[in-house]
Amino acid sequence: MNWPDFAQHAVSYLELAAAALAAGAAAGIPLGIVASHFAFARSPLLLAANVGRVIPSLAVLTFMLPLFGVGFAPALAALALLAIPPIVINTDLGFRTVPAAAVDSARGLGMTGGQILRRVEWPLAFPILFAGVRTAAIEVIASAVLAAFIGAGGLGEYITEGLQANEPRLLFLGAGTIAAIALAVEFGLGFAQRRLEVNT
Repeated sequence: MNWPDFAQHAVSYLELAAAALAAGAAAGIPLGIVASHFAFARSPLLLAANVGRVIPSLAVLTFMLPLFGVGFAPALAALALLAIPPIVINTDLGFRTVPAAAVDSARGLGMTGGQILRRVEWPLAFPILFAGVRTAAIEVIASAVLAAFIGAGGLGEYITEGLQANEPRLLFLGAGTIAAIALAVEFGLGFAQRRLEVNT
């Protein structure tokens, strides 16, 4: 077992997944807020998000090749696109479930629209929004294995090499490590979500 090589692959995998999730959240949360506050934008944004959820991960990665070539950039772009739909959907749901009475009370106190968004709507919507981020995180971690097929490296290389060499040890190493990461992230984010729900 080459531990330095394994560590490098694992770090590369985590960096790609984390960067894609951050990019997806940076785009998905504002889009979800827009969808929840503007009726004319809600239908097209949610339609696009639902369509994005049914497109196969490998197809999205393949679509990125003509735009970015091979390597980290197309994998990052594709995985970020996969992360956006659940975040948009949950952000929209979270903000639309904020009680109207809370918003009206804040408006009656003289708060501006921006203050209401930050101080009233955001705290109440955040647990549901966070659930979307949690879903996106698991989807990104699971899909990042396919990045190895377009030269992005990571733990997926163990799986591709294992398939090519008919070496079960490499397959189990790659798949087992990815499964362990997904379970750890699911547990960690699930715990954080429960704490947020208790404190909200």
